[in-house]
Amino acid sequence: MNSSGGDPERTPGHPRPRVGLLGTGPWARRTHAPALAAHAGSEFTGVWGRRPEAAAELAAAFGVKVYEDPDALFADCDVVAFALPPDVQAPLAVRAAAAGCHLLLDKPLATTVGDARAVADAAAAHGVASVVFLTLRFAEPTAGWVLEQAGRSGWFTASARWLGAVYPPDGEPSAYADSPWRKAKGGLWDVGPHALSVLIPVLGEVTAVTAARGPSDLVQLALRHASGAASTAVLSLSAPRAAAGVGLELRGAEGVFRLPDWSDVPGAYGRALDAVLTAARTGVPDPRGAEFGARLTEILAEAEAQLGRAI
Repeated sequence: MNSSGGDPERTPGHPRPRVGLLGTGPWARRTHAPALAAHAGSEFTGVWGRRPEAAAELAAAFGVKVYEDPDALFADCDVVAFALPPDVQAPLAVRAAAAGCHLLLDKPLATTVGDARAVADAAAAHGVASVVFLTLRFAEPTAGWVLEQAGRSGWFTASARWLGAVYPPDGEPSAYADSPWRKAKGGLWDVGPHALSVLIPVLGEVTAVTAARGPSDLVQLALRHASGAASTAVLSLSAPRAAAGVGLELRGAEGVFRLPDWSDVPGAYGRALDAVLTAARTGVPDPRGAEFGARLTEILAEAEAQLGRAI
C-alpha cells in the first residue's frame, strides 16, 4: 500500500502501481476491468464485489486475485477503481483514502451532498489523488473538443440533451437496467453529470439552477453560469427508442459548436487512470477530481430538491 499518498510508482518492490477494482456489474465487466487489464502503466491486482460469486468470476476472467474484504484490497493497492452505486461508493472511497489509496471514482460521486463532501474532504486530508470518470472528459475527440471550447470567450447559450433508452416504453430494457439506484434516481443523476461536466468547464461555474419535470424520469435544467451565459440540459433514461440520443451545442460570439461523436469507452477509462497516476506523481490535483464530483452532486441535489417541492 502507498500509505503516504505519494507517487504510486515508487512502491517498494512494485515497479508499476497496483490497481484494485471494486464492483462486478456490467460496467465493471465491459469497461473497467478490460481497461485496467490493458493499461500498460499499471498492474491490475484484484477485484472485490458485494456478490462474492460475481467477484470470483470476474477475477478469474482476468487472472487476478479475488478479495473477500475491501480493506484487504486497499492494503495491497496503490489505486482503487470504483464501479459501484454512488451511495455504496462514497463510504468505501473514504476508507480507501484513509488507507492511502488514490481514487478512480465513478459518477455521480454520491447522491447526497454530505457523502460527496466526505469523499472530497478525505482525499484532501490524506493527500491522495482522485479523478471522477466522466466519459466526455476522457473520450476522444470529445475531451480535446471541451478543452478547445474552454479557450473561447463570448458564450451566449448552450443546450445539452442526453436521452437514454435504458428503460424505454417501447421495448426491452438495456443491459444496464438492472440497477436499483439508476432506476430510482433516473436521468438527472445518471446522465446529468455528463452534461454538467462539459457545460461547466466551458461556460463557467453554475450560479443558479431551475429544474422542471417532464414525462417519466425526464428532467429539464435551466442553468445560469458565471460567464453570464445560460444553458439548458434535458436528461432521461426512459426515452422512446426512436427519440434517444446525445447532443450538445454551444452558441456564442465565435459561432456555433457541436459536440462530436465519440467511441472507445475502455480507452477513455485508461486515460482516466493515466490522469490519476499523473496527479499522484505530480501532486497537482486533477480538475476532474473528487472536489469537482462533489460540486456536481451539489447542483444535482438542488435540482432534485426543486423537483420534490414541485410535486
